Amino acid sequence: MDPTRALAFWLLQSVLDHHRTLEDALDRLPRAAPRDRAAAHRLAAAVLRRLGTLDAVLEPHLSRAPPPPVRLVLALGAAQLLFLDTPAHAAVATSVDLARSQRLAPFAKLVNAVLRRVAEQGPALLAELDSPRLDTPAWLWASWGADARAIATAHQAEAPLDIRLRPGAVAPAGGEVLPTGSIRFPPGTRPTELAGFADGAFWVQDAAASLPAHLLAARPGERIADLCAAPGGKTAQLAAAGAHVTAVERDPARLARLAENLARLRLHADLVQADAATWEPAETFDAVLLDAPCSATGTIRRHPDVPHIKRPADVAQLAATQQKLIAAAARLLRSGGRLVYAVCSLQAEEGAGRIAGAKLTREPFTVAELAAVPEALTPEGYLRTHPGMWAERGGMDGFFAARMKKEGVRF
Repeated sequence: MDPTRALAFWLLQSVLDHHRTLEDALDRLPRAAPRDRAAAHRLAAAVLRRLGTLDAVLEPHLSRAPPPPVRLVLALGAAQLLFLDTPAHAAVATSVDLARSQRLAPFAKLVNAVLRRVAEQGPALLAELDSPRLDTPAWLWASWGADARAIATAHQAEAPLDIRLRPGAVAPAGGEVLPTGSIRFPPGTRPTELAGFADGAFWVQDAAASLPAHLLAARPGERIADLCAAPGGKTAQLAAAGAHVTAVERDPARLARLAENLARLRLHADLVQADAATWEPAETFDAVLLDAPCSATGTIRRHPDVPHIKRPADVAQLAATQQKLIAAAARLLRSGGRLVYAVCSLQAEEGAGRIAGAKLTREPFTVAELAAVPEALTPEGYLRTHPGMWAERGGMDGFFAARMKKEGVRF
């Protein structure tokens, strides 16, 4: 039995049946060789990314709905046939073996017959389907408005790898320098295998994710709080700019990961384990960066589990938390201090909808500040990126950011 398919099956059950994130499921993955683990992740992600399309391709070949575990076996096999260039005989044979290993032997003949038909007829049927629409939950499609098709189309492809260099470090060979200063490598690139990783030459950070810290414009010597800071990409940006950074993170495991990342990069920040909503430091700050917990719908390219575990009610709950965090961030600012609020979400409720309730003066971003990505500047002066931008370069994550200033208001 091929361990990769069994591990991918386990990952998919964790996400679809137990509503765990794919990252959490990977952390819980039974002991496996690194190569098998990486291959299982790629296979499970391909299924999650294209599940609506896979269901539509399988449907004509099923006289009745099979049990959910059998449906997963079929989806894994079809994904290999249609999206991962697996030879037909290997995709069918390993799927039959997977069915038997999962105590689904009575369905082995069904799996064999259906996948053989998919191998023959699937590509033609695939060309007739509106895959971006099929792979996107209706509530998300509706919420993205005119950009929905561009966003959903971008979600069908695996995201590239973007890195940021530590000041003075030499860039690994083979990357494309983006207008934002990030360096991009093809999808599937492993950062640990790039020259300079072990020496702390760079950190991994999507090009769009680097923009909020850039827009905060940290100056040497400034006291800056980075709230909800893990895994630390924005902390690294601020520290590299010469600021005195206090990184606040509630989750001790995530804070430990942030510490490891800073140690590898040889950058310093004061680390605080605390809930940013209730943290009360002794002094105020010149600036605060709040990358708030959110629905993460802007990162679906990298986290294809998001459409399968998030619901509209989650967005409303997160929006309430974000409003509390903005108020808490404002209390940390000195008079005249600035706040950049950011979320890796495409949902309006988590973006501009949060700014209206903030008791701060809004300071719009300018064309000059976003010269590297002018299409991300909204008429209101906010930052708004989405995965359909830079399609010719491989896209970018979806981010919203706004800048505000404290004008001596008491909170």
